[in-house]
Formats: sequence, C-alpha cells, structure tokens
Amino acid sequence: MESEVVSVVKGGAERNPTSTANGHTSKTANYKRWGRTNPFVRFGLPLISLTIFGAVGLAHLQQGRKDMEEVREDREWEAIERTKALSREGPLGNFVRPKSRKINLEDELKDLQQKIDINKFEYKKIPRPSEGE
Repeated sequence: MESEVVSVVKGGAERNPTSTANGHTSKTANYKRWGRTNPFVRFGLPLISLTIFGAVGLAHLQQGRKDMEEVREDREWEAIERTKALSREGPLGNFVRPKSRKINLEDELKDLQQKIDINKFEYKKIPRPSEGE
C-alpha cells in the first residue's frame, strides 16, 4: 500500500499536498515523486542521456574536422603531383626502379667472406666503467 501525506488547511479540511484544487495530481509532483522514490530517474537517466548526447555531439564536431583535414590533404597531394609531373623524373619519379639483378645468397656469402677474414683478429680490452679512461 502506498502511504499518502495529508495536510490540514486552515479551514480544517484535509487535502493531499500533491493534488490541485480540483483533486487531480500535478505532473510536476509526479516527477518529483519519481525522483524521490527511484534514484535512477533522478541521477542515472540524466547521466546516461548526457553521455550519449555528448558522444553524438562530439562525433558530429569531429566529423567536420576530419572532412576539412581530408580536403587539406587532397590539396597537398595535388600540389605534390603537379610538381612531380613537371620535374625531370616525370610523374612517378623515384617510384619506378630499373630492374635490379636477382640476389643470390651464395654469391652474397662469397662476397662477404672475401671482404672479412674471420681468422685474423685482435683481442682488445674493453675498459670497465669503474676503471675510467
């Protein structure tokens, strides 16, 4: 059962504080009662709605920034393409490579062995940090 709060007016008549003169309860009183009885309506619902609407609003603002950034990058890319097309190398520049020779690992190993002799080496003492220089 729901307990009702009753107040006594000067004339001795009892009336419900949430009711209007004609006996109906006002909408604001209902909302206030919801806020008192259910804390989710008072605190949780505004918090969640603020979070959701804030995220949507920020996404909308960021989308505008991203659109402007794309336009700026397109302009820069077009300028780069224009200057490369006018350069000596042509529009592709250094991106086109002449056919390089195929790499053979055995040949590379032989080249390295000719450059470095692993049998001739010297012992060098590495100074410790405590010794100093």
